[in-house]
Amino acid sequence: MNVNMSAMFRMLPMITLGTAIYAFGLQYFIIPNQLMEGGVTGIGVLLNYAFNFPLSLSTLILNIPLFIVGWRILGKGQMGYSIYGTVSLSFFLWLIEKCIDAGWMTPFQTSHDYILAALYAGVTTGAGLGIVFRFGGTTGGADIIARICSKLRGWSMGQVILTLDAFIIGVSLFYISKEKVLYTLVAVFIGARVIDFIQEGAYAAKAFNVFTDHGEEISALVTKEMERGVTIFDAKGAYSGNKKQVVYCVVARHEIRRLKTIIRSIDPRAFVVISDVHDVLGEGFKEE
Repeated sequence: MNVNMSAMFRMLPMITLGTAIYAFGLQYFIIPNQLMEGGVTGIGVLLNYAFNFPLSLSTLILNIPLFIVGWRILGKGQMGYSIYGTVSLSFFLWLIEKCIDAGWMTPFQTSHDYILAALYAGVTTGAGLGIVFRFGGTTGGADIIARICSKLRGWSMGQVILTLDAFIIGVSLFYISKEKVLYTLVAVFIGARVIDFIQEGAYAAKAFNVFTDHGEEISALVTKEMERGVTIFDAKGAYSGNKKQVVYCVVARHEIRRLKTIIRSIDPRAFVVISDVHDVLGEGFKEE
């Protein structure tokens, strides 16, 4: 099996899982409480509120013209996973609709505790989209429009998506109350944070940059006692002109104090910069 096929068989199940979670968040939290969603999915939600049009069908229909234009402008390479993600989302939206209609699933609907609905809506939709994005897929809609505008006009994808979301949520004021729009903003904020969390990886580590005259000694002790890889760079102070060594090392969070102790035991005057790193790949951390 070639590398591309192997990667595809790894990614498609995860994109499927992500769209299932996203569809659940929409049908279980968003629609029952008349909250909103951004992008083309948000237009589908509006059509559901205004005309009781099924979200599963509107999501697919609204994306078909975008698929055609995107296929011609962006090429099949960029559109393949988007088409799969959108079709998968429509299927799970339809499946959950049928489960709700049959009484097999009761959506979370509240008349007073909308903050709870907004929080869980943000977590579930953010988790679903985060998984889809992490494995190279999209759910179509605004993402395709943003890519087309970026390629043809050079516009920022982030600005295009933000503008579309703001417009759609603004139009929703004709169908839902201002209170619901404000709760929607809470859900959108939570969803964005969850997407970032999943995109960057749940595993967070710390990167140490140690400016010292004793780089070799620190490196040897870290390698011996912590079994962590270390890289040494040669550096020069801009003001003093003195030559220094920069020791770079990435460690897990629970190893921070131990590494600090090693550094201070060798060079108490070392200048240490510690920064967050996410999704660390490689020996001693996570392998993909």
